[in-house]
Amino acid sequence: MFRRIFATALLAGFLGGIGISVVHEFTTTPIILHAEQFEGKSSVPEQKQSKSGNPLLILAHGKSSGAAEDGHEAWGPANAWERTLFTTIANIITGVGFALILVACFSLSSGNINGRTGVIWGMAGFGVMSLAPALGLPPEVPGALTAELVPRQGWWFLCVAATAAGLWMLVFRTGGIWIVAGIVLIALPHIVGAPQPARIGGAVPPELADHFAAASLATAAIFWSLLGWLSGTFWQRFEERS
Repeated sequence: MFRRIFATALLAGFLGGIGISVVHEFTTTPIILHAEQFEGKSSVPEQKQSKSGNPLLILAHGKSSGAAEDGHEAWGPANAWERTLFTTIANIITGVGFALILVACFSLSSGNINGRTGVIWGMAGFGVMSLAPALGLPPEVPGALTAELVPRQGWWFLCVAATAAGLWMLVFRTGGIWIVAGIVLIALPHIVGAPQPARIGGAVPPELADHFAAASLATAAIFWSLLGWLSGTFWQRFEERS
């Protein structure tokens, strides 16, 4: 069983990471490159800008034009092939991690899993990991003003956990009490509210920031659909072989 889980997750995550890296080159990457021309030019220097103190985003999207807190510029991959390489590596690692979550759910599910049902699980993952958190913390283009990183991370984890638990109650439980509890859990993080910066704005034009948020969500939907289909397909194939 464990060999089947890890083999499915590794194959699905690797192929899904490669595939979404190609999509990124035509969707979010051009917007990021455009936004980096404005990054670091904010008229409110005391506000945090997105990518500040976030090693994963620096690794995936390159150097920030703003200085680090100690006065030195943080390391990041250069443009062209180096940026593409590190972005692809980050996407593969993310894909394998998310595929492990999907396949673990497959193993606990009593239903028949194939490519089509895998897409349904993948879209559920998109709703939990991307769509629900975006209602409070939409994807931020580099250079946008943001709240402190730790409170944002805490709210994100709360939103993901509450949304996942709420969906589980709505889908896999029966009875009015479960329906009410599921709805309350899904709504709870948004009632609490996500951390927001003291001032909205930044050097990046709002039209570019809106475009990035929309492109990021669309790309995430593609990623989760692809990952779900690959995970479901490989899960079924390995079951037939065993």
